[in-house]
Amino acid sequence: MNLVKGGFLLTLASLALVGCGSEESSSNNGSSTGIEGDLSFYTSQPDEDAQKLVDAFTEKYPDVNVQTYRSGTEEVISKIKAEQKAGDVQADVLLVADSVTFEDLKEEDLLLEYKSEELSEIPSNLVDPEGMYAGTKVMATALVANTANVEEMPDSWNVLTDDSAKGKTIMPSPFYSGAAAYNLGVFTRNEAFGWDYFKSLKENEMTVTKGNGAVLQAVADGEKSYGMVVDFIVARAKAEGSPVELIYPKEGVPVITEPIGIMKDAENEEAAKAFVDFVLSEEGQELAAEIGYTPIRKGVDAPEGLQTIDEMNVIDADISELYQAKEDDKKEFETIFGQ
Repeated sequence: MNLVKGGFLLTLASLALVGCGSEESSSNNGSSTGIEGDLSFYTSQPDEDAQKLVDAFTEKYPDVNVQTYRSGTEEVISKIKAEQKAGDVQADVLLVADSVTFEDLKEEDLLLEYKSEELSEIPSNLVDPEGMYAGTKVMATALVANTANVEEMPDSWNVLTDDSAKGKTIMPSPFYSGAAAYNLGVFTRNEAFGWDYFKSLKENEMTVTKGNGAVLQAVADGEKSYGMVVDFIVARAKAEGSPVELIYPKEGVPVITEPIGIMKDAENEEAAKAFVDFVLSEEGQELAAEIGYTPIRKGVDAPEGLQTIDEMNVIDADISELYQAKEDDKKEFETIFGQ
């Protein structure tokens, strides 16, 4: 009887150990989260950066299959609007350049309210109070100069209208880049610039190209001496050995926060919320800094070569006014530059 009883207890103990081992394995591979399925991610981030974000997320949530659509902010939104018209928005989660774009989507009732627990560590002024979107990083538009072409680095946006820079400057188009569209609204509502500044840029033979990447490439190659461009790609290129210098002009810089939000009719709402949480988490923000962005979360340092938002002299304008005037601003820009 003792042998039988002992064998029975041994069997129970073995089964318990097997169960514990199975539970531990489940926890280690992430399947215990219960979050799974397809997730459609629309973004304007550079391809490589978007892929690093997706890879880090799926390492934590291996049962989620993320499908990414990437283009410039204006083209991403055009795609969403076309899908809306067809009655079937495909995106679950959206991460594009600026809050003005999200204000448009909010106005059209295309966003889902979600107040992530991670928001407690994000500056409240960089989060939509209604919970429709939240900034994910700090990206300033600044000057880039080619160090082989330029002997003395400028400290002002006025270099782009100087006779010495005629035909040697380049900027992204507000018809493709969300940052450029936002910048246009901010600059033209600032007394130091206004529409006269853009007319002067045109007179000084400013080249307008598709996006920020093309601006950086033209300056790095020496084709142009100066460019108007988002700061993080300049710092990254300089660290990799490109002959470029990043300059934060004394008049100030416009800043976008590349917000993230969930589409109202998201098919995988649970995975979309997990994705938002991850992007705003300490882990997600450390990844952003590792890639080369200035994080938006408190307590996570900016990469070398970039200023934090506290160090920047930020120029801005009323978000509601920018949203209302966005299309008119682009039409005026088209009148000046013939885009």
